[in-house]
Amino acid sequence: MILDGSQADAIARAADALAAGELVGLPTETVYGLAADADNAAAVAAIYRAKGRPEDHPLIVHVASATDVARFATTVPAFAQRLMAACWPGPLTLILPRRAGVAERAAGGQPTIGLRCPAHPVARDLLAACAARGVHGLAAPSANRFGRVSPTTAAHVAAEFGDALLVLDGGPCPIGIESAIVDATRAAPVLLRPGQLGRAALERAAGEPLLADDALLQQAPKASGTLAAHYAPRARLRLMEARELRAALDILGSEARHIAVWSRAPLRSASSALLLRRMPDDAADAARELFAVLRSFDDAGVKLIWVETPPAGADWDGVRDRLERAAAAA
Repeated sequence: MILDGSQADAIARAADALAAGELVGLPTETVYGLAADADNAAAVAAIYRAKGRPEDHPLIVHVASATDVARFATTVPAFAQRLMAACWPGPLTLILPRRAGVAERAAGGQPTIGLRCPAHPVARDLLAACAARGVHGLAAPSANRFGRVSPTTAAHVAAEFGDALLVLDGGPCPIGIESAIVDATRAAPVLLRPGQLGRAALERAAGEPLLADDALLQQAPKASGTLAAHYAPRARLRLMEARELRAALDILGSEARHIAVWSRAPLRSASSALLLRRMPDDAADAARELFAVLRSFDDAGVKLIWVETPPAGADWDGVRDRLERAAAAA
């Protein structure tokens, strides 16, 4: 059931459902989430079941403001406080030491907790309404089956979970890829997952460099959306350079079938059965379209998705990360 998230009665109905231990589809500025009361173990377990998600893979908990962090975390280092001041509300998740006895199921049993304060007005209205009902944090992973393409519209969520799920419609997500994740459980910040917020912006906000090397990432706490294979469409996805795409299309000619292509380079095919979509030249626009494009290709029934490799610039890190993980799942 999709309800207009701009309406007060819809917010109240969703908050009542969450307080009663039910699940709700929640719009954020990044992607839609499948939300439950973070402190209700049974409700959180229902998220894992609905998504088919391993129960040791932690969920991000969404809070109304930085003042709610103390409910879930024991300590917040100075650099994390600076990140919250600069980037919240917004697309940044911080991994912090978890307070014992709090949101244990949402944390996947880890001694750490991922916290984010979303900027979407519907999410903020819902968090405020939930707080008035004694619910002070919402566990909300992306509202899709585990490992698959994230949803960026209310219709995507309904297609995943059916009409029985209450979904607040907040329109298409303006960012379109998940939040950046920074591990704040050690002496220096470690970037676990890129997002719309780039490394340079995060380092300015933190007041110090963000670390990210293989040794540190192997030692990092488990965090949502950091598996090597993730965000995958049903069709097999392959990243290719523009010259490879042109050569492959030339070789296939009119015989190309069941293939979709998303590229910045202008391409032509002799096959009317091939799907060609233009990737925006701007990284933010590409991020906004990414998951919707992959879902549209799946809906068209293609077997192969060829995507032009994103540019090397730092502003493309988030898009590149999602596509590399989607390709790894093939």
